[in-house]
Amino acid sequence: MVPEDADDETEVLIVGAGPGGYVAAIRAAQLGLGVTLVERDAYGGTCLNYGCIPSKALIHGSEVAHEARTAASLGITAEVEVDFAQLVDWKDGVVDRLTGGVENLCRAAGATLVEGAARFVDDHVAEIETADGTSTLAFENAIVATGSRVIEIPGFEPDGEYVLDSRDALDLEAVPDSLVVVGAGYIGMELSTVFAKLGTDVTVVEMLDDVLPTYDEDISQVIRREAVDLGIDFRFGELAADWERDGDAVAVHTENEDGHAAELTADAILSVPGREPVTDTVGLDALGIEPDEDGFIPTDAQGRTERAHVFAIGDVAGEPMLAHKASHEGEVAAAAIAGEPAALDHAAMPAAVFTDPEVATVGLTREEAEHAGYTPAVGQMPLKGNGRALTVEAPEGFVRIVADEPTGSVLGAQIVAPEASELIGEAALAVEHGLTIEELAGTVHTHPTLSEAIMEAAADAAGEAVHTR
Repeated sequence: MVPEDADDETEVLIVGAGPGGYVAAIRAAQLGLGVTLVERDAYGGTCLNYGCIPSKALIHGSEVAHEARTAASLGITAEVEVDFAQLVDWKDGVVDRLTGGVENLCRAAGATLVEGAARFVDDHVAEIETADGTSTLAFENAIVATGSRVIEIPGFEPDGEYVLDSRDALDLEAVPDSLVVVGAGYIGMELSTVFAKLGTDVTVVEMLDDVLPTYDEDISQVIRREAVDLGIDFRFGELAADWERDGDAVAVHTENEDGHAAELTADAILSVPGREPVTDTVGLDALGIEPDEDGFIPTDAQGRTERAHVFAIGDVAGEPMLAHKASHEGEVAAAAIAGEPAALDHAAMPAAVFTDPEVATVGLTREEAEHAGYTPAVGQMPLKGNGRALTVEAPEGFVRIVADEPTGSVLGAQIVAPEASELIGEAALAVEHGLTIEELAGTVHTHPTLSEAIMEAAADAAGEAVHTR
């Protein structure tokens, strides 16, 4: 098939309407390009419908219940009852409001929305399958934004009843009495925290030796201690080998590296080992594009693949798998297609984990800075010395600033604190624009606030701290 034989045509075909695809569609339309956005499931993608937004809604609900139950030290006591079905309904309402907003924004910008599945059949033609049948669409440029999916552990494939994935867990009708959670990464720890606060007996099975294994040890320690205080039990160094029905419950069999076996019983299993890019549904072979050994589509600084007219953004384009990274890449790719100057810069790409307390990072750690050839100056402010942290009963955690000692330029930050996801923005701005620790420390911060810890950590890195030593 050649493009002129196609049923329809567009300047830009975008496959996938997640936080990368829909932002790319809006930006490309704003830049005067004809855009067709194809989505086979739900506008807003996994993040908005089944991940970031619904999970944060349940995190909020579980925190309200937990605070009400555990405020006796403040002289506040309450009997708390959680109607989980109603909480889920409220969560769904939040999601519906946002997904509707995404559709309206895309249409208002002038993008054409198609509910269906797209698959490339030629260098400049895609086959679009909808409820009304199959048609072909010719395109000048394409953006692949197909996202990622949950990795399935052999033998632990989700069935929605006894083995749950993260999407299942967010749509349960009732709070389970007990859960075995397989995986102590960010998804596992966020959802373990939610259910523990709602009263579930949670046991986490993790092959490695700590929670959040990709983070520094002192960060993982804080999160693990707080999780243990919530009643979460951990089985580190153990592999979830298999499971079986045990009446209306499940029995999970685990093994450690020495071959020691154990059995755990629970109402259900929550399997959250991680996510993998979705590159096998869109017909990349028709374009001559091959994913790398990790399953990602190689791209350049504009999101361009080895085929100059095809771009890839978001989870399919490589780590980190973050919604805001996808959105930024979508804007860059749209600008590049429109001939505007644009390039990706991930040096200041923040990341957050919504545990209790939250974790947020940006830029380089001390070790990464040393490996990159810097002489790092590191400052740290413990929350136990922060007045605001004490007034909200959250003294566990810290703010750490990493800078280049000779120049004072901020290279990175690691924050473990309430609202760390909000606090990291200031540090990201500092990294992005090359601000110095003197400039951070010299900026007056409101008192009493958690953000003062950023000022104090910067002052500590400069050797001028007043409230820490």
